[in-house]
Amino acid sequence: MDGDHTLATHAEKPATRRDFLYVATGAVAAVGGAAVAWPLINQLNPDASTLALATIEFNLSGIEEGQSVTITWRGLPVFVRNRTQAEIDEAKAVPLSELKDPETDEERTKPGHEQWLVMIANCTHLGCVPVGESGDFDGWFCPCHGSHYDTAGRIRRGPAPLNLVVPPYEFLSDTLIQIG
Repeated sequence: MDGDHTLATHAEKPATRRDFLYVATGAVAAVGGAAVAWPLINQLNPDASTLALATIEFNLSGIEEGQSVTITWRGLPVFVRNRTQAEIDEAKAVPLSELKDPETDEERTKPGHEQWLVMIANCTHLGCVPVGESGDFDGWFCPCHGSHYDTAGRIRRGPAPLNLVVPPYEFLSDTLIQIG
């Protein structure tokens, strides 16, 4: 043998058909895994009907002072209440130390529109729908487990851990709100 001739190292080894098959098999397996996983991941996205109701507009002009209506947003009931001045004053007079979930009345309404209270109508205990204008605090009462909410929708007594949830909303005009 000639002294200048050296053995080929592993890095210089030419690609073989076996190497190609390994790479091709790995690529097909990766594509196949992604094809199987995509439907499972995609089914976690919201339903088209839910996305269609992501935001709604509601005209407040038909709600008299002291009256509540229940509307639907994203399949959830939502209370919209035109509170009286007495209800607003009562809610503002409650010391935060008396609340299980301390939140001021101002944090639950929009500036300049304090008479309008918008809340998701599900008890924060087990998701029941509370009855309006009832309970120990003249707000809402969940008869299923005895949770009492005040005139601002704040939990005052009972097993519910949190206030009724205020959804994201904004006033488009003095009589039109957009929820969502």
